[in-house]
Amino acid sequence: MRRVAITGIGLITPLGVGVDATWEGLLEGRSGVGPLSFDASSLRTQVGGEVSDLDADRFVARRTQRTMTRGDVLAVAGATLAIEDAGLEVGEADAERAALFTGGNKEISDPTDMLAATLDARGTDGRVDLRRFGASARSSVHPLFYVQGLQAASLFYISQQHGLKGANTYFAGGAESGATAIGRAFRAVRRGEADVAVAGGFDDAVTWWNMSKLDATGMLSPGACRPYDVERDGTVLGEGAAFLVLEDAARARARGARVHAEVAGFGSGFDSSHLVTPDPEGQAISRSLSSALAEAQLDPGDVGYVATHGSGTRLGDASEARALGRAFGAARPPASTVKPATGHLVAGAGALNAAVAALALSRGAAPPIVGLTDLDDVCDTAAWVTGAARELPADAAVALARGVEGQSVALAMYRDGASRL
Repeated sequence: MRRVAITGIGLITPLGVGVDATWEGLLEGRSGVGPLSFDASSLRTQVGGEVSDLDADRFVARRTQRTMTRGDVLAVAGATLAIEDAGLEVGEADAERAALFTGGNKEISDPTDMLAATLDARGTDGRVDLRRFGASARSSVHPLFYVQGLQAASLFYISQQHGLKGANTYFAGGAESGATAIGRAFRAVRRGEADVAVAGGFDDAVTWWNMSKLDATGMLSPGACRPYDVERDGTVLGEGAAFLVLEDAARARARGARVHAEVAGFGSGFDSSHLVTPDPEGQAISRSLSSALAEAQLDPGDVGYVATHGSGTRLGDASEARALGRAFGAARPPASTVKPATGHLVAGAGALNAAVAALALSRGAAPPIVGLTDLDDVCDTAAWVTGAARELPADAAVALARGVEGQSVALAMYRDGASRL
């Protein structure tokens, strides 16, 4: 089994484009969440985290953008930044040993392109007449609607641009999908299936389509995301991408690459008790944590930082906190979540947590939880980082992610030079 180094990180969040912009914003306790750029007056929640400074032309040719959704563009940009950060050039000789794993929540292309055709096809009773719709679809539906909506298209666009021809998979879902993509990349490199892998998650969650769906569930806060706080009342959405380059550690050192951290463990668990409503005890989180720590040969007391899921929902935060208390006990490691600062990046959230954990180890600091002022007693199970960033001389960290259907993922990692494997 080979050791697996993180040699590249690419981040696009509402705090900025690039690792430094996001990391500086996180450490300063700033938030990229604010009023939405589109008319959200009919929604209960009218705030979110939008990326305002992305130059799409820098990453994707304009002609190619015509067949892509915004999410696809975010994916290519995030992966490209990670590859640039790694100083990686994939040539024909090693293209088949370069893997790609992406996680996304893409459902369809921009549904706005279908609205006019649907409205034109309504009958006198107000319902859509499918016969009329079929007759007019050729001229009224956007000709690239199907191509733009291909769910796993990010695999193609990233592979085409960077020549990645090895193992590849697209994972559909929420925060767990991007974390699972990184875990799968870790396994591919560790087992010798690939020498290098690009992996991460992305989402353009802040759209009228996504906002209207989740607004109706009551999972979104009308004001601010306040994880673990007594007054927490839901999460806020954000858009962006987070990608890592994972590489055989021996190969990375041979080419003189900088190593941010070393991934050493991957675990997952499933809560099958209820759909959407989490298990109150967070048993799935416990299973994912124990698996990741065991693979990394870490004891709970060895962990110096946890990048938690912390979405700001009442049941979700409480169940996660109970799982942390059960896993770490009196060790109570420093922990924080970045969702109040970036918004919940949905499929990109788990990958962002992995990047935050790696940066906390490599840069020796933990970002604070924005907005946590009155800790809920049920969540008092970790040394939550609040108020200001904290210096962090840690050798190991864990990143967590959860999906709304009950999935939980944990990634364990070492600071460069601290691995016991």
